Amino acid sequence: MRYIIDSFAWLEYFMGTDAGRKVKSIVDSEMDEKITPTICLAEIYAKVLRTEDEGKAELRRAFIKSRSAIAALTEELAVEAAKLDIAMKKRVPRWGLADSIVLSTAHDRDGKVVTGDPHFRELSEVLFL
Repeated sequence: MRYIIDSFAWLEYFMGTDAGRKVKSIVDSEMDEKITPTICLAEIYAKVLRTEDEGKAELRRAFIKSRSAIAALTEELAVEAAKLDIAMKKRVPRWGLADSIVLSTAHDRDGKVVTGDPHFRELSEVLFL
């Protein structure tokens, strides 16, 4: 299985919550492919900078890179995310462009988004925590 790991999932993993333990089983799996969009790496890095320090942010970044491939935001993916963003904003209150980038990455890579973000709750291409 191919999983697109959202910021929400990584943060739960790092906090060691019940949801984080579900993510851990995916992250630790040798059978599954794990992908983290660059926007998620930026969100996590910023959150750790705000709540801890740069050293801890670097440790988190290194860990994510050791356990998942990093999916860059290409021009093509950006355009698809923008189109998806317009449609999703009509369906889901407070849907964000970062959400569109994550979901577009899942579509592009034929994977399931791993998240507990309520914006994704009703979507079929999501493994909701």
